[in-house]
Amino acid sequence: MMEEFESVALILFVRNPEIGKVKTRLARDIGDEKALMVYEKLLNRTLEVSLPIRCPKFVYYDEAINPNDLWNVAGYVKKVQEGADLGERMFNAFKDLFYLGFEKVLIIGSDCFDLKTEIIGDGFKLLNTNKVVIGPATDGGYYLMGMNMLIPDLFFDKAWSTDQVMEQTINELRRMSISYGLLPELNDIDDIEDLRASGIVISEA
Repeated sequence: MMEEFESVALILFVRNPEIGKVKTRLARDIGDEKALMVYEKLLNRTLEVSLPIRCPKFVYYDEAINPNDLWNVAGYVKKVQEGADLGERMFNAFKDLFYLGFEKVLIIGSDCFDLKTEIIGDGFKLLNTNKVVIGPATDGGYYLMGMNMLIPDLFFDKAWSTDQVMEQTINELRRMSISYGLLPELNDIDDIEDLRASGIVISEA
């Protein structure tokens, strides 16, 4: 059984799974319908790996709460992202949960098919000895970030959705002399090459 973490919370950032609005780069190669199928598989994997983590979980939708979907599971609270860009949206989510009294907060996205429950657990453990934990993605971004204090500078003036995000974040941490731990580098699924590397199989039917 997965160990229980105290005074911690897990944020999951997800997109509303609507055709033509998810995995748009991937859709250029495989079409909108198959891109939606891929994203639905990613959502199911995100649920699968987060479910065993014994802590409160908060699902933040990018547009609107879906009252009847796979997140209707005990332990998951539904919210809506707020902010002008990804950084501001993440900042507001972290701020919300620190305000609620959580001492360690970790966020994951829904693009990483390789993510494992144990990696999320290791992220929480790294926050025992570091202020920040990051799970780097092969595309230059990150699939996970956690902290035990709110650090606004990590969320602003970043080149979101580019290969500069991880480097900019690390540089910011070094500039502020903030301790951080790193998790294994994993593959986010953004394009056809990422999909091929993931092993996800999409039916031709």
